[in-house]
Amino acid sequence: MSRKSLLTDAKEVQLAIDLIRHGARLQLLEQETSLSRERLIRLYKEIKGMSPPKGMLPFSTDWFVTWQPNIHSSLFINIYKYLCEHANMSGIAAILKAYRLYLEQLPVRPGEEPVLSLTRAWRLIRFFESNMLQTAPCTKCGGHFVTHTYDLHDQFVCGLCNLPSRAGKTKKAAEEKKAA
Repeated sequence: MSRKSLLTDAKEVQLAIDLIRHGARLQLLEQETSLSRERLIRLYKEIKGMSPPKGMLPFSTDWFVTWQPNIHSSLFINIYKYLCEHANMSGIAAILKAYRLYLEQLPVRPGEEPVLSLTRAWRLIRFFESNMLQTAPCTKCGGHFVTHTYDLHDQFVCGLCNLPSRAGKTKKAAEEKKAA
């Protein structure tokens, strides 16, 4: 093996390690690296201490436009777009950097999962690239939020300006309130 291919292989392994540590599913790893499936599975087991989860990736765009996921998805996509436009980043490097910045803004408590996983963030970018989703400005706050591409957006009001009646009334919130 040449020195150049060893360096490339090392970069691919490091990318896979970073993606796995941030919760990437096997399908994402296969798409974004040139490593074999077997090698990715071994890496995943070594890093996470278990086999990668099985099953299909989420495919519906509807998840991204529901109340809480929409807020998280919108934050992520705006960070991602900013990095692409102003930091000269693209591809998986931009996705990973945007995801890290997203996690910095919305830290997750130990033992909990972020609302937007890295795999969902990656799928979100794919939905934008295939023109299934876009952002639309809120007519009240001016923020840009994820919407279906072919929805009407003339009078769009985001989920922060127009909270749904059940917003924040989760079982977990009720338990925390009871404990306090």
